[in-house]
Amino acid sequence: MQLFHSHFSPFARKVMVVAHEHGLAESLELLPTAAHPVKRDGTILARHPLAQVPTLIDETGRAIADSRVICEYLDTRAGGGLFPEAGPARWIALNDQSTADGMLDAALLIRYELTARPESERSAAWIAAQQAKIESGLASFEGTAEAFAGRVDIGTIALGCALGYLDLRFPEIVWRAAHPGLGTWYEAFAARPSMMATRPPAA
Repeated sequence: MQLFHSHFSPFARKVMVVAHEHGLAESLELLPTAAHPVKRDGTILARHPLAQVPTLIDETGRAIADSRVICEYLDTRAGGGLFPEAGPARWIALNDQSTADGMLDAALLIRYELTARPESERSAAWIAAQQAKIESGLASFEGTAEAFAGRVDIGTIALGCALGYLDLRFPEIVWRAAHPGLGTWYEAFAARPSMMATRPPAA
């Protein structure tokens, strides 16, 4: 299998964490990309219409895009375990993934606003609105942080990658001070081999 990948993409990292948890990382050839919010990478576009990172190419040449789809594909391929079976645990994990991905979407929109737009075209109101989503997400997870102990599923993986991205790109958001329970959980989760193996380079 091949994966269009960037070491700085938190969504690509989520895919790689799942791959490491299932022992599939060595089965993935990482393809370099030039993905950009404005200028699409023609190499990825030739394989999938959204030209996004991550995009997986399976052994048949089929392209699978969106980290949520790729992660479930890899989990199914490995026999499951990171996506709970039908029942309350599944909806909790999927909802946690959705919230963490939403925080990442907001963080990336801020990042794009600051790096892809000229300063004269940037919107302070837009940035503030995205920051508010991140803050409400952090507060929500702080309220349930005690329940994360011992959980390794797509929800906690997505959350770990989201918090790692905040540390990487937004160190000015001192989220641990206001969310100590979340900080304690993340310190332990970030030490997992799969998280250590997928740490991005320093920004």
